[in-house]
Amino acid sequence: MDEQEAATGGQRSDDKVRSERRDRRVDKKPPRRTDKRSKDYIDKKRDTAYAKRRTSSTRSIEKARINVSIIIPAYNEEENIKPLVEMFDTIISREGKDWEVVLVNDGSTDKTLDRCREMSARYRWLKIVSYPRNKGLTAALNAGFEVSRGSILVFYPADLQYHAQDIPKMLAKIHQGADLVAGWKQGKYNKRFISYFYNKLCRILFGLKIHDLNSVKAFKREVAKSLSGRKDWHRYMVVTAAESGYVIDEVKVKLYPRKHGKSKFGIGRILGGVLDLFSVKFQITFLKKPLRFFGTWGIITGGAGFIMGLIALYLRFFTSYGSRTLLFPTILLILAGLMLFMIGFLAEVLVGLKEEIESLKSK
Repeated sequence: MDEQEAATGGQRSDDKVRSERRDRRVDKKPPRRTDKRSKDYIDKKRDTAYAKRRTSSTRSIEKARINVSIIIPAYNEEENIKPLVEMFDTIISREGKDWEVVLVNDGSTDKTLDRCREMSARYRWLKIVSYPRNKGLTAALNAGFEVSRGSILVFYPADLQYHAQDIPKMLAKIHQGADLVAGWKQGKYNKRFISYFYNKLCRILFGLKIHDLNSVKAFKREVAKSLSGRKDWHRYMVVTAAESGYVIDEVKVKLYPRKHGKSKFGIGRILGGVLDLFSVKFQITFLKKPLRFFGTWGIITGGAGFIMGLIALYLRFFTSYGSRTLLFPTILLILAGLMLFMIGFLAEVLVGLKEEIESLKSK
């Protein structure tokens, strides 16, 4: 009897051990996901896949080839931004799938930047560049050149006095072999006489056959490299491009009256423009060979002083009219001739250094 109870007790203890082991195995099993957690997991996986597809699509858009970049500097043009961008949307949807527009806010004090941002949110082909202080049109163009990707660049004002439908005609000229195409304004506009005089003077000084230097322009990217960074020297892009050997052409473009905003070009800029014009002429014509210019005038001045000195000696020793009146002009002219010659020599050294620096930058 005692042995039977002992065997029964041992069997019970074994059953208890097996039961405890089974309970421990059950406890170690991971909890089964509920339907809600499984749904969240699936949604998360789907969102991740969608994000990857969207990122890939965005990258493909960014890497899309851009052939034409239109640079539009804007200074206090808040009322023109919306119709300007909508006009380009019409043209781009029709003819310019590989175009982009770069709006450069040149330190506007009105709501131009806000309007630009509103339009940028609607059109993916629109880029915005902005800085807080007005730097001028030349700096705005250079800023646009830096962020643009097109092999052909177009300078287009933001005042809506030109229509974007003229751009394809300018691009056609470039595809035909021109490096720069300038717009020739057609129609009535203010300061017509001033523009005529200025362009006439440019044609005389530089031998250009282009009728209008200050209008819309389309040009290849390499032409933009010839643009000087000095303020307001964008007006001489045609001149510098022609001097560099690029092919220049022109297209007639219609000029419309300004509807909104104020013109940024007053009569007070005329004198500065003329002086800049002569400065460009001087740099293009004489600074490539400065010793020829300064050396020539130095020889003329020094030669005049030498001749005057000979006259003074002749009067002093061979006539009775000797005087020291000619002595000081003689000394002045000889010294001036020597100084001009030395300036020419130093300018030659500087030009040589400049060419070496430019060659290093191009490499």
